[in-house]
This record gives sequence, C-alpha cells and structure tokens, in this order.
Amino acid sequence: MVDGVTYRWRIRKRPTYCQGNGWGTMSYAVDLPAAPRCTLVVDTGHPRPDNWLSLPAPSVLPSQVAVAIRAALARGWVPERPGSPFLYSEPSSPTPSVHNS
Repeated sequence: MVDGVTYRWRIRKRPTYCQGNGWGTMSYAVDLPAAPRCTLVVDTGHPRPDNWLSLPAPSVLPSQVAVAIRAALARGWVPERPGSPFLYSEPSSPTPSVHNS
C-alpha cells in the first residue's frame, strides 16, 4: 500500500542473460492488481542478487518500491490509463531518468 492504494510489484524469477553476467541491472514491475493498465518499470541501477558473478547487490525493499511509486506518480505515471510501460530509473542508478515510451 502506498498512500492508501494497493500496488503489486514483481521481480523476474530468473535473471536475463545480461543481468546474470552483470551487464544489465535489476528492474521490477509495478501495477494495480485490480485493473493493470500502465505498468511502471523501475530500473534499480544495481546488479541482481542472483547474478552469476557474485557481484555485490542490495535487495529491493518495500520502502524503496514505495519511494519509486511516489516519484513516478509525481512525474506523470498514471497506472489507470492504458499505455506503454512507464520507465523510471532510481536516483542511485548510473543515469537517473524518467521516460514514457
């Protein structure tokens, strides 16, 4: 729950090839469980904890997800509106950005 709204967030079960090799960063998806329309995709800027090279990687905490949701909402993410995924990079990522494709 973030500000009285229930969201669902998910991380892929297994890393992609690039994520496994440490070339890509971990991301997670956020949407409304009741009526998923526009998915928020958050790039953490960090490797996945299950990368194949044992690179150090922090876990994703629910409090971080809440911060990302609030930031994306402030930047124009409207989860109820159908559309392409809304991409958000956490400020700790190498190139912070927000863009809607």
